[in-house]
Formats: sequence, C-alpha cells, structure tokens
Amino acid sequence: MISRRHFIAAAAAGLAAPHVATAQAVNIDPIYMPQNVRLKTDVAPGRILILPRAHFLYHVTEQGVARRYGVGVGRAGLEFTGTAEISVKKEWPTWRPTNEMIAREPDTYADFKDNEYVQPGGPGNPLGARALYLFQNGRDTFFRIHGTTAPRSIGQSVSNGCIRMLNDHVRDLYDRVPIGTVVTVL
Repeated sequence: MISRRHFIAAAAAGLAAPHVATAQAVNIDPIYMPQNVRLKTDVAPGRILILPRAHFLYHVTEQGVARRYGVGVGRAGLEFTGTAEISVKKEWPTWRPTNEMIAREPDTYADFKDNEYVQPGGPGNPLGARALYLFQNGRDTFFRIHGTTAPRSIGQSVSNGCIRMLNDHVRDLYDRVPIGTVVTVL
C-alpha cells in the first residue's frame, strides 16, 4: 500500500518537473531539450537568435551564453527570416489560419473557409500553451514563436512558417522574455 507521504512526494516531484514527463512521452531527442550552451556570437544578452536549419532557438542570457531550445520551423518557401520584435505575448492564444494558408491547403483548413471562425485557446489549439507575436516596424508579421499540438515536429521543417516549441519549453521561454525582445532569424 502506498503511504500518504510517498503519494505527496511523488505528486510534488511530478509538478516540479513536468517537462521531463512531457518530453519523455513524445520521445524527443535529448539534443532538443532546453540547455545552457556557450555561444560564439556577439548577440546581446536578452535577445533571441533562431537558426532554422539547425532547428534551434537561442535566448542569450549573458555574453557568450544562451539557453538553447529545439524548435520546428517553416517548410521550404514558408520560412521567416530577418529581425523582428516580440510585441504581443498571449497565454492559450486563439488561432485562425491566414488566408494564404487556407488557399494553399483548402482541405486542411476547410473549417475556416468562407467564415470568420477563430479557434479558441486550449490544449487542442495549434498555437499551444503560449505565443510570442513577431512584429516589424510596428506591424504584425503573422509569424509566431508558439507551442504545438504536434510535438514530433520539433527538429523538423514542416510548419507554415512559425517557430514551434514543446508547450513546456515555450512556457519557459515566455516567462523569460519581455515585450520588446529582439528576435533574429537567420
């Protein structure tokens, strides 16, 4: 029989490290787990650098050091490149595919065709638990750094252009970066 003390200790351990259980459940390659790494670049602390071909996002924490996360990125022809700023942050964001996405994949996005339906936030929403909205010159780029309902896409180039992260990882990044954070995608 399990003791009350053992049950409480096990529950507390599960709450303290939910990313471990989530990452194991999707069998993610350990290289894509968040980790602090040395970074040979002059990117200023507080900024984000994304290397889509390597499938990594780096949040620079101090000169030469960054927190690295594995990401999924846009498939060929749909990638975002350049510099932007996080101008909006949302928890459990709503979502609607862009008109270009609907035109490109009408069967996939049939629920959104010829209407104004917006999918509410929640566990089934493609943007996942958090979204960081990228703007250039005060205008929404419609590209996001966000969670995902497709955790196996981490390390892949399969999205419609956004940067995908595991929900636990995007929660961690969301808590670390303020509005105004500069994001460079190479």
